[in-house]
Amino acid sequence: MRCLTSVYKRITKVIFPVFSRAYGYGRMPYVTPLQKESSRSSHKQRRSASNFPHQSYRTHQRSPSQNTRYHTAAHPPTAAQHTRPQMNTAACPSPSRPIRELQCSTFNTQPFMGRFYQWEPFNDVSSEQSCELNCRAIGFRFYVRQADRVIDGTPCGQNQTSVCVAGQCQSAGCDDLLGSGRVPDKCGVCGGDNSACKLVSGLFQHSLTKVGYHKIVEIPPGATKINVTEMVKSRNYLALLSRSGRSIINGNWAIDRPGMYEGVGTMFTYRRPNEISSTAGESFLAEGPTNEILDVFMIYQQPNPGVRYEFIMPSENAVDAPHPKQNQLDVNAVNGPSTPEDHERSGVRHPPPVPDNQLPAAPPTTRAREYNWKLSGTTDCSASCGRGSRFSVFVCVHRGTHALAPSDLCDSSTKPSPQEEPCNVQPCPAFWDIGEWSECSKTCGLGVQHRQVLCRQAYTNHTLNVHSSRCRHLERPETSSSCQMKICSEWQIRSDWSPCSVPCGVGQRSREVHCVSNVGDIVADDECNMKLRPSDVENCDAGVCTKSWFFSDWSAQCSADCGAGVRTRSVQCLTNHISSLPLERCGAQRPPEAQPCNNGPCESRTEWFTGPWSQCSAECGSGGQQRAVVCLMRSDEGFVVMPAYECSSLDKPLSQQSCFIKTCGAKWFHTDWSACSKTCETGYRVREVRCLTDDMMTSERCDETLKPPDKEECHPEPCLPLIDEKCRDKYFNCNVVVQARLCVYDYYQMACCASCTRVAQRSSEHWAQRS
Repeated sequence: MRCLTSVYKRITKVIFPVFSRAYGYGRMPYVTPLQKESSRSSHKQRRSASNFPHQSYRTHQRSPSQNTRYHTAAHPPTAAQHTRPQMNTAACPSPSRPIRELQCSTFNTQPFMGRFYQWEPFNDVSSEQSCELNCRAIGFRFYVRQADRVIDGTPCGQNQTSVCVAGQCQSAGCDDLLGSGRVPDKCGVCGGDNSACKLVSGLFQHSLTKVGYHKIVEIPPGATKINVTEMVKSRNYLALLSRSGRSIINGNWAIDRPGMYEGVGTMFTYRRPNEISSTAGESFLAEGPTNEILDVFMIYQQPNPGVRYEFIMPSENAVDAPHPKQNQLDVNAVNGPSTPEDHERSGVRHPPPVPDNQLPAAPPTTRAREYNWKLSGTTDCSASCGRGSRFSVFVCVHRGTHALAPSDLCDSSTKPSPQEEPCNVQPCPAFWDIGEWSECSKTCGLGVQHRQVLCRQAYTNHTLNVHSSRCRHLERPETSSSCQMKICSEWQIRSDWSPCSVPCGVGQRSREVHCVSNVGDIVADDECNMKLRPSDVENCDAGVCTKSWFFSDWSAQCSADCGAGVRTRSVQCLTNHISSLPLERCGAQRPPEAQPCNNGPCESRTEWFTGPWSQCSAECGSGGQQRAVVCLMRSDEGFVVMPAYECSSLDKPLSQQSCFIKTCGAKWFHTDWSACSKTCETGYRVREVRCLTDDMMTSERCDETLKPPDKEECHPEPCLPLIDEKCRDKYFNCNVVVQARLCVYDYYQMACCASCTRVAQRSSEHWAQRS
């Protein structure tokens, strides 16, 4: 025993730390006993350390031969392993303990390496090991492969529907046959080819004009997989109405909240995406089937972006798809001869077969016999009204003293199942369920909005619509209300057209256009209909502009000190618009900009000669210009270019210099006076005044004290009063109408004509003064 323990400690000391670093409870190397130990074999192993290596300690990295241990002589492959037949499955009764836990607990009474352990399932293994029986010793950091295969029907893993059969993990199809691979088609037929139903779909894109309910589609009874979705988010709403007249969602001009709604035999999911962060439209979804005709509507409020709908209808003579014969189970191929005649033909007789993975019965432990379960009471009711549930509560107690004990001291397999009983079955009080307000029927001015108000009552975790008389003890909320998004405004022209922006040619003129509220205040333009906005800018033609060539005097100096040279001058095409035009508009006869000059013959000598300066880079102000400088021998016969060192004794002229043609001066220019704004009682006339430089560019360098006036009074003579006998006040309190600024309405302009006219005249004079 001392030698065996020493060997075991040496192995665990080397292997265990590697795994304990990765997992808190450790993925330990597992041990696979090659045979079940008897007391004698255990005694032999305790006596001789040489027998210890026969135990198989293995890590998770298994060789291919280890992955196929059940194909050895000890476990020959069965016919089921070769043919992989399909087997019918059936729902097993829920065991009081998990099936793997029961299989592991059967080894609690069998010694392992000289001692007894309590075993529990170890599930943290690879998928290839999911059908092996791996058990971990409770309270220890190692696990053991107790069997190559678990009992047939054991789930492959936790929370899985696949089960182990003959050591292989298999999934059941929708026909409850293992490995059939059958799945329901879109009609819900197992293994079907979608021929038992038909898909009905369409896109509603009608152009609507009238606000209200518009029918989209009629869905017949029996429809499934219903999906009605708005293509893009809009201010429209979808609505559902049964043919019997019952409103399911968004009926009677009331908008319901998104959620689950019951109707026509199914449950509808109403979705309305976030109005800010999402561009998706709202939708209805339902699994079906429906039990009556369903009408789908759109509550139209703005142009229809399109609504897509689809649902599935059953076809006539629809049947389930037949099972292929090759999928039927060959019983003899799996279990061998089953009748006496079969046994006789096989030539051998066998006792009734016992599977090698049959679950032995686990005897109750001594600790479990000392404690038992006792009813201690019930849980609290799950609801205060409308029928709730409560369950019986069992606790673990000592059999003799009835003292309360921890639950793990009692046998969990004998614990009674909690019994459910109803409680608080009295109905809950009915209440008014209030929906959301619909949008206002008008974007400005007084409108109407609606909401849905239903009498509902909760019962058995459901809320149902009931007759409104059950809510008579409560005040019924309003279903409609007046609303006003904003006050309607209108466009007003507040001034005449201004003079044309140019004295000749094509220019622009402008006038004041404002959005005015119903009380006469100027508000933002977006509060008025932009499509009806009067134009505030238009083109104007002030007549043909005259144009002529303008040129300066010739330069005083010739470009050469002796011999031939040139003189230059500036040439411009100008108009009375005080701006430069393209030169070709003044005609093709452009005056010359240069002429030849000669300062006499040159002596025969070597000297620096310079070419003409280039034009100054700036027409006024500081600029730069360049010229060519070469060493020449000049004589009466001509010029000879010499090397530069021949002129090295002479001062070389500059090849570039700064230049300054003229000062960029600026002075005031102005147009003619405009027409007078009034024909009497002192009006105003205006003209445009600009500060322009020599190159006809706008400048701010003019002397403000010398600026000509751009506005002056005109027609100071008084006006003769005009009396309109038809324009009189019909009411004595028209001054109140003026104070309330109601003269913008046609009705008050006629009822209080004289007062409103005086206000309009004073307003025009005020705006004329401001302009």
